[in-house]
Amino acid sequence: MISVLAVLATIAGIIMSFGYFPQAIKIIKKKSAKEISLTTYLIFSVGILIWLFYGISINDFPLIFANVLALIGCALVLIAYFIYRK
Repeated sequence: MISVLAVLATIAGIIMSFGYFPQAIKIIKKKSAKEISLTTYLIFSVGILIWLFYGISINDFPLIFANVLALIGCALVLIAYFIYRK
């Protein structure tokens, strides 16, 4: 049986993973990434990848799922950054 703490951790991971999407949407709508720090999102990407590899190594589906979502969101920000970095 899954503990309440595990469920809360999974929910928290998923919620935090969606935090990247509003930034990507804002960049795309404004067609500008002038205010975005490339270094910050590159560091986030490295951290997410490390957590993802850790989740894979311990076969923890919630950790893997949350970090795949986070990686997609962070990648969208980076892609939008390179498209609209003028």
